[in-house]
Amino acid sequence: MKSVAVFCGSSLGNNETITDDAFRLGKTLAERNITLVYGAAKIGIMGRVADGVMQHNGNSIGVIPHFLSTKEIVHNNLSELIQTKTMHERKVIMYQKSEGFIIIPGGFGTMDEFFEIATWGQLGLHTKPIGILNIDGYYDDLIEQCKTMVKKGFLKQDHLDAILVDNSIAGLLEKMNNFIPLPKPKWLDLDQT
Repeated sequence: MKSVAVFCGSSLGNNETITDDAFRLGKTLAERNITLVYGAAKIGIMGRVADGVMQHNGNSIGVIPHFLSTKEIVHNNLSELIQTKTMHERKVIMYQKSEGFIIIPGGFGTMDEFFEIATWGQLGLHTKPIGILNIDGYYDDLIEQCKTMVKKGFLKQDHLDAILVDNSIAGLLEKMNNFIPLPKPKWLDLDQT
């Protein structure tokens, strides 16, 4: 992978392990010459990832809607800043600029980004790896909920297995580099209607 979108929080939260690992993720991306594509902020976990990239001479592409792009929010030292009209356009550009996706701790916005990109993969709209960096067990409950979706017949095991999970940066990047996409989905045929 030459570029990866990182979906994460615009808040710092209250867990130092998460903020430290966010910075380490950025540092690792820079050291591996992987361009960071993210929401352009200098605040929160987003800012920590970007700081890790920039303090280690990496490349960063920030994508942010005009209505959020104030000087208090946008990171000053990005390699490239792209401003969009809408949140949806932001996600589309982040998708286009990335060869994979990493989800680290965040709130509603992070969940929105994760589930949309996972749904696009499920529908066969992309074959890029999606990884959850499960820092300090942050996503344990989400992963359990996804297993419940499988048990209750609302999600196929193959689609859950396509979401790569690891609690180490190196382990997750290795899984993403070795990712084999699912075959294109088979749509309903006349016999199934």
